[in-house]
Amino acid sequence: MKIATDSPLALYTLRRADDALILGHRLSEWCGHAPMLEEDMALANIGLDLIGQARSLYGYVAELRADGSDEDQLAYLRDAPAYRNLLLAELPKGDFAQTLLRQFLYSAFADPFWRATLASGDPTLAAIAGKSEKESAYHLRHTAEWVIRLGDGTEESHARAQEALDLLWPYTGEMFEADAAERELMAAGLAADPEPLREVWSRTVDQVLREATLTRPVGGWMQSGGRHGRHSEHLGHLLAEMQVLQRSYPGAKW
Repeated sequence: MKIATDSPLALYTLRRADDALILGHRLSEWCGHAPMLEEDMALANIGLDLIGQARSLYGYVAELRADGSDEDQLAYLRDAPAYRNLLLAELPKGDFAQTLLRQFLYSAFADPFWRATLASGDPTLAAIAGKSEKESAYHLRHTAEWVIRLGDGTEESHARAQEALDLLWPYTGEMFEADAAERELMAAGLAADPEPLREVWSRTVDQVLREATLTRPVGGWMQSGGRHGRHSEHLGHLLAEMQVLQRSYPGAKW
């Protein structure tokens, strides 16, 4: 599928759909491999929540495009440069601490983001936000508890959690970026402004890191590019695995 020239609303929606799909796939990689059965199920369920959000958002993108595309085509028949997800989402799952820290940092943003989107003047986005906010609130609670448990746990778990935090931190700034297309939607009351969410996110992150006895990395240069189709090599490998069935057997039906 070639890269489409989307309207600002379709592009905005696609970016959020891609975040959810790619992060949901990363969580699915833990299925059968988590350190305990209960957490194996919890990570799988969070991944399913995110895939559900992606489906709703992709369905709306297809409606806005009106080009005959559907959620399956958007998920499985685009190449890496056509994706608009955060770079944070596509990083390898790493160890258990890296997965939990990544999900916590993302959920600390997603929860207030979806809550703000409840006020969107677009009824479809507002409806998707109504369901997504409830899910993201749980994701945030669950991962925050794990971050505290790992950070304030053993010497080994603390070291791994701090290492994960240091690795992931340079990818967090992209969550708060907004280009001209998104600012146009903000002015029209359709999109949530991410900049005011930075303070909310920082308060949540700081509180949890204090309880976890983890050190917040010093702010500095942030990685960027995913929103405009400039990705790391990790996304290509992820898509090769995720899309292999659809690419090998186009239009296959069970």
